Amino acid sequence: MRQLQARLIKSLSFSRLPPPAPSSSSSTSILQRVASSQPKGVAKVVLKKGKTQLFKNGSPMVYSRAVDRIIGRPPPKTGDIVLVADGTETPIGWGLYNSVSMFCVRLMQLEEEATRDPSCALDMEKLLETRINAAIELRRGLGLPSATTNAYRLVNSEGDRLSGLIVDVFGDLAVVVSSAAWVEKYKSQVEACISSIDEINHIHWRPSIEILKEEGMDASDLKELHPSTCPQRTKVLENGISYSISLEGQKTGFYADQRENRKFLSTISHGRKVLDICCYSGGFALNAAKGGATSITGVDTSLPALEIARENIALNYLDPEKISFLREDANEFMKGALSRNESWDIVIIDPPKLAPSRKVLQSASGMYRNLNSLAMQITRRGGLLMTCSCSGAMTQSGMFLRTLQATNMKGIKRKGRNPVVLFYEAFKQELGAASMAGRKITVLRQSGAACDHPIDPSYPEGAYLSNILLRIL
Repeated sequence: MRQLQARLIKSLSFSRLPPPAPSSSSSTSILQRVASSQPKGVAKVVLKKGKTQLFKNGSPMVYSRAVDRIIGRPPPKTGDIVLVADGTETPIGWGLYNSVSMFCVRLMQLEEEATRDPSCALDMEKLLETRINAAIELRRGLGLPSATTNAYRLVNSEGDRLSGLIVDVFGDLAVVVSSAAWVEKYKSQVEACISSIDEINHIHWRPSIEILKEEGMDASDLKELHPSTCPQRTKVLENGISYSISLEGQKTGFYADQRENRKFLSTISHGRKVLDICCYSGGFALNAAKGGATSITGVDTSLPALEIARENIALNYLDPEKISFLREDANEFMKGALSRNESWDIVIIDPPKLAPSRKVLQSASGMYRNLNSLAMQITRRGGLLMTCSCSGAMTQSGMFLRTLQATNMKGIKRKGRNPVVLFYEAFKQELGAASMAGRKITVLRQSGAACDHPIDPSYPEGAYLSNILLRIL
């Protein structure tokens, strides 16, 4: 018994001893060790005091004003791999440098991630392969592609941890949108990763020229780098509906982000009269027709888009007597409909981006207010309005719903007033579209982009699409 007590006391005394101090090799940053092994060395971008936590939490865009100093001779060039460090020069991660952009580093991997899996540390080619494979696996888990849908987003920039890279898949064709200098530098590696996907036979590279200019790239060089050898038209399937799309069209050629919202619309369209404003190639209109709407009208100003929309009617064997597309300005069409006392059971309005930046948010909110006020007035009382904004500034600020909602019109005379004068008076008082229209609204549904457009919560700027379904009373 005494021997047992002695052994217990001895074991307890050892358990209370402090853990041994880590050796110098184990306490050294994994990224620092990998960087030290590089023959040319790796420059270090040191953050200002108080700025580190934002990026340790995952925000991928290191803006220039957050940087205290850059250590390394010669200084890094655009596209170079650099370490990002705190004030004590301890690395917190690594990324790709840009000497011109307001975002001087796009973080690719944090120190803690490199510690768990050092295989990608400071290796952009390996990281690209790993991240794109993870994106493929995620989409497969979401059921994409499928027997009824072969149009989807494969890589969604920050949402897939590859800031500046977007890849949309349309059948056997992948459209790559480049909006960062590093993407252009690693073009061949990106294409190699995408080409490894069995169903992909063609890759169409689409550089965002204006954004890349801000990244310090020459527009003429970009055009020479990307001669297109792909077919400019292709056909895709989404939720069982066939679409002809043009690669010369807006964005990547097709708005895959609205897929789930289009499908929802088809479930509520039976027996309804539907109007699709800013219809582009007819996505919402076609879904309304497939859902059993009795009459569908699509309106847009783009003649090429409307030609494709009409082609899509035939492609889906729809009755051209029930669905039609008109070329007209959205405001003018709605004003004309209002003057004729014409109304619809369901109205969809999905305008182009009206607020490309926060600088124009106030004026853009006025445009959204005016469009939605008109749309509410041509929606029958008790009917539904599906209204959208693809302006990130509107979505992130929360202003879109405030722009729609009813506010107090007290003090503004409405009866017999010129609608233009009424609009400007309402705009000055920041009144909602519902108040301007003399309508009461209730929110039935709020959504954003489809699930193949993931958003990193540490980078909320990635949220751009708002889709709100309103009941108009």
